[in-house]
Amino acid sequence: MALRIIIGLALTAVAFALAGRRVWWLYRLARSGQPAPERFEMVRKNPGGDVKSQATEVFGQRKLLKWSVPGVAHALTFWGFIVLILTIIEAYGDLFSRRFAIPGIGHWAAIGFIEDLFAVAVLAGIAAFGIIRLRANPKREGRDSRFAGSHTGAAWLVLFMIFLVVATLLLYRGAQINTGVFPYAHGAFASQIVGHWLAPLGVPANHGLETGGILAQLAVILGFLVLVVYSKHLHIGIAPLNVLFARRSDAGRAGAPGGLGALQPMRSGGKVLDFEEADPDTDVFGRGKIEDFTWKGLLDMATCTECGRCQSQCPAWATDKPLSPKMLILNLRDHAFAKAPYILAASDEEREKLPESVQAEAARPLVGDAEANGVIDPDVLWSCTNCGACVEECPVDIEHIDHITDMRRHQVLIESAFPTEASSMLKNLENKGNPWGMSENKRTEWITELDFEVPVVDGVIGDDVEYLFWVGCAGALEDRARKTTKAIAQLLHTAGVKFAVLGPAESCTGDPARRMGNEFVYSMLAQQNIETLNEAKARKIVASCPHCFNTIANEYPQLGGNYEVIHHTQLLAQLVADGKLKPVNRVEEKVTYHDPCFLGRHNRIFSAPREIMEQVPGVQSQEMHRCKERGFCCGAGGARMWMEERIGKRINTERIDEALGTDPDTISTGCPYCMVMLGDAVNAKKSSGEAKESLEVVDVAQLLVRSVQPPAENKQPASEEQ
Repeated sequence: MALRIIIGLALTAVAFALAGRRVWWLYRLARSGQPAPERFEMVRKNPGGDVKSQATEVFGQRKLLKWSVPGVAHALTFWGFIVLILTIIEAYGDLFSRRFAIPGIGHWAAIGFIEDLFAVAVLAGIAAFGIIRLRANPKREGRDSRFAGSHTGAAWLVLFMIFLVVATLLLYRGAQINTGVFPYAHGAFASQIVGHWLAPLGVPANHGLETGGILAQLAVILGFLVLVVYSKHLHIGIAPLNVLFARRSDAGRAGAPGGLGALQPMRSGGKVLDFEEADPDTDVFGRGKIEDFTWKGLLDMATCTECGRCQSQCPAWATDKPLSPKMLILNLRDHAFAKAPYILAASDEEREKLPESVQAEAARPLVGDAEANGVIDPDVLWSCTNCGACVEECPVDIEHIDHITDMRRHQVLIESAFPTEASSMLKNLENKGNPWGMSENKRTEWITELDFEVPVVDGVIGDDVEYLFWVGCAGALEDRARKTTKAIAQLLHTAGVKFAVLGPAESCTGDPARRMGNEFVYSMLAQQNIETLNEAKARKIVASCPHCFNTIANEYPQLGGNYEVIHHTQLLAQLVADGKLKPVNRVEEKVTYHDPCFLGRHNRIFSAPREIMEQVPGVQSQEMHRCKERGFCCGAGGARMWMEERIGKRINTERIDEALGTDPDTISTGCPYCMVMLGDAVNAKKSSGEAKESLEVVDVAQLLVRSVQPPAENKQPASEEQ
C-alpha cells in the first residue's frame, strides 16, 4: 500500500511539474500580446450571455453537433471525460484505501452505471473518430480532406491515450470486483464484464491487477495531462476561455445573437486608435508582427483543434486558392511558439545569446512571399472574402476574419502593400464617395425613371417620413442594382410607406475600404455619413445592400452613430404579412435563393427573403445544397469585388455551378454585390451554352413587384433584366 502511494504521488508531482512549466510559459506568451480590456468589459456587461454561450457552445456542443456523426462522437467523448472525473477521484482515493468510495455517493449503484455507460460511450466515440480519420485521409484525398495540413500523427496518439484511460479504468475496476473492494454492488455493467473475464486468474492475480491498474490509470491520466498542454489538444483546457471571451453581436442591434456583426476598431495598447493623434513609430497599426496580436489573438492560435471545419467551408480554399483559415491560424501559432524565446527574453543581450534558429524565426516578416520567407503569403491574406464561413463553423470560436483584417490593415496603412487594382477604388472613395468615381449627382437619376415622386432630404427629415431609404452606391449607380432600387421604391410607394432618400448627400458607408484594411478611409467616410444622418435627424433606415446595412447598424455605433436599421427584405416581408402588399399575379418560375453572407451569416437574416418568395403565387422555391448558415459566398465580400481573381476557379462560377444543379428559371438574392457577381457568372455560362438564355439573377424585391403589380406594368425582356 505504501509503495503504490509513493509511486502515485511521485507520478503526480512529476506530471504537474512538467505541465505547470508549460502552462506558465504559455501564460507568459499570452501576456506578451497587446492588451484587450474590451474583452473583460464585454463579459462584465453580459454575464448572462456568457453563461448561455458556455452552456450551448461548450457543454451543449452546438457547433460540433451540426456535423452529426463526428459531432455526436465528440459529445460522447467530451461528456465521458466530464463524468469520468469521478473515477479519477476514486483512483486517487484507492491509493490510500482499497475500499475508498466518494462520500455520499460511493455505494450508489446509479453512479457505477453512469460511469461505465460513459466509459463505453468514450470508446464508441474514439472508434468513430478513427473511422472518420481513416476515411478523410489527407494522403488519399489531398486538399479535399479537412485534415489536410493538420498534425494527424498527434491526433492518433491522443486517440490511443484516450483508449488507455478507459482500458486501465475498466481493468482495475474489474479486478476490484474479484477482490471484493469494488464500491458499486450493481449497475457497473462494463466493469462486471471485465471482472468476469479476469475471474479465472484468481484472487492473488486480481490483487496485482488492481494495484497495477490503478497506477496505470493514474500514469495514463497524468501522461495525458502533459501531452495536452504540449500539443494541439491544449484546446481541452482553454476552449471554454476562448468561447467566454469571443466577441458576440449585440442582440439589440441588427446583428442577431450568433451573427458576426461588426469588425473591431483598430486598437493600440488596448485603446481605440485616434488617427489624428496616432504615431506610426509608437502605436500599433494592425498586425505587423506576432507580438502585435492581442492576448485574445494568441489564445485563438493556441485553441485551434486542427479539425479543418473552417477549411472545408472556405470558398477560397474550395476554389483552389491558397487561403486555408485553419493553416493561417496554425502558421501564426507555430511562428508564435518558435519566436517565443525571443519575445520572452528579458533583454537584448539575452536575445543575442539565443540559437540562430530562434533569431532567424524572429527576423521573419509576418506577411511576405516565399522569397521573403513570410509567415503568411500575401495571396493567402488577399484571398479572403470575409464571408464568415470559417467563424461560423469553428467549434471553439476562433475569429479568423478579425486577424486577417488586422494584418491587412498593417499592409495597407504602413506597408502600402495591397493588390494594385484596388487603388483606384480607394482613390474614388476618397475623392468621389463611391467606388466607381461617379458624380454625386448621378445618385438620383433612378428617381427620374419612376412615375411617382421620391423626396430627397434637404435639411431635416420631415415628421411624415417613416423611413430614410439608404440606396447605397450600387443601388444608385450600378445598372443591375438600380432595378432593385426602383422595385423597392415602387413597393414602398404601393404599400403607402412614406420614405425619403439622401440623394447627393449620401456617400459610401466605407465598407469596401474597411474590409480591405484601410481604416483611415473608412473612418473618414463613416464620420461624414454619421454627421449627415445626425443633421437629417434620421430615425429609421431601410438599406437595400447588406454591406451598407451591416456597416450602419453594427459598425457606425463604434463612432457614435446609433440608428434603427432594417434590411429591405425584412421590411417587405413585414408589409406582406400586414397585408399592405398583396402578391396576386402568378410568377410561374422555379427559383433558387442565394444567401448573401453579410445578410445571412453576419446578421442572421435568413427567413425574411424566403417568406417573401413563399407569398408570391407560382414560385417554386428550391434550396441549393449550401444555404443559410452554410451558404456559399459569391466572391465579392472583403473588398474582393474590386480585386482580380487570378488564382484557381472563380468563386462566383463555383456558386453558379451549384445553382444550375437545381435547374432554376431564376436565381434570387438580396444583395447588389451578389447580383453583379452571380450575373456575371450566369452570362459566362450562357455564352458557353451551359445555362439557358432565359435564366435571370434578380433581387427578391423584383420578384415581389412582379406579383404585386400587373404584369404589363413591370415585365421586361430577359436581356434587359440582366
